Amino acid sequence: MNRASDDPGIAVTLGLGGTVRIGASELAVADLMVVFDAIRRTGSVQGFADALGLSYRAAWARLQTYEAALGRPLVRKTRGHGTALTEFGTALAETFSAAAAGLESGFVRETRAAEQRLRRLLTGRAGAPKLAASHDPLVVEVLGERGDVALSVMGSRAAVERLLEGSADAAGFHCGAQAPAEAGAPFSSVDAGAGLVVHPLFEREQGLLLAPGNPRRIRGVADLAGEGVRYVNRQRGSGTRDWFDRMLAQAGLGPEAIQGYAVEEFTHQAVAAVIACGAADAGLGVRAAAERLGLDFVPVGWETYYFAASPSLAAPELDGLIAAIRERAGRTAGYRVAATG
Repeated sequence: MNRASDDPGIAVTLGLGGTVRIGASELAVADLMVVFDAIRRTGSVQGFADALGLSYRAAWARLQTYEAALGRPLVRKTRGHGTALTEFGTALAETFSAAAAGLESGFVRETRAAEQRLRRLLTGRAGAPKLAASHDPLVVEVLGERGDVALSVMGSRAAVERLLEGSADAAGFHCGAQAPAEAGAPFSSVDAGAGLVVHPLFEREQGLLLAPGNPRRIRGVADLAGEGVRYVNRQRGSGTRDWFDRMLAQAGLGPEAIQGYAVEEFTHQAVAAVIACGAADAGLGVRAAAERLGLDFVPVGWETYYFAASPSLAAPELDGLIAAIRERAGRTAGYRVAATG
């Protein structure tokens, strides 16, 4: 539940709080978890006393207060074996541990956000937010010019998973011609229920990148199964790969029908470069990649590229990045500004 800051002078700790109310009694969840942890770890009431800085007598009295409120014994003492949780105490400890585990990724994200804000308040700087993002030429270009966000490029699925587990401050991703709620896991989990806000950054045109002059006369997905046509794919887990697989299914084609289906590249530019050097005839990618290398392009549709982060991550760098990317998308071929309503 906790994460130490990269700055040793500033660290925030968040954990499971709240209360348990039984009749007129109210118990702090955090205090109960200290009891459970200390008894399990030390096998003694003295361990509980040391954890809270209490005398043995005060710790024992507090434990009895908890048991009276719950109406069940939490610990049992066995001669020669010290103190252990009862069956009820163990079950209650597991209940709160499961709740903490379910909230852990949220704790990690919010800890990072709180540290960012506190660091800015105290030092005037917040450090570079960590962005896990699916590759896009425009996004990479804008980030390269700014230098105020730490970017890790990966597939859309991996980017969203990193955000959900709390190892990234924000994620950039796309789901083809689908909205996140319709795209299944993990994309459908990126919503307010997960403590996240989703920003549509821009729309971009995807299509088949083809050798200059389109010598294979490729007009659609069905033509990729033609004799001798060599395809270069995106990596498994990328949004573009997922879209291509859906198009194959809609065309009644299996991966085995596509020569080169197993040949993978990790960016749109890499796919375009393989085609430009003559090592493949076609690949799915954004129009911007085709235009940069003088390739032919057959459109297959538009998709929205999203940016998701915790709403509490008040980082001017991220707000500025969103604004800069949207502005660039509005004046770049193959892109258009996405509706934000």
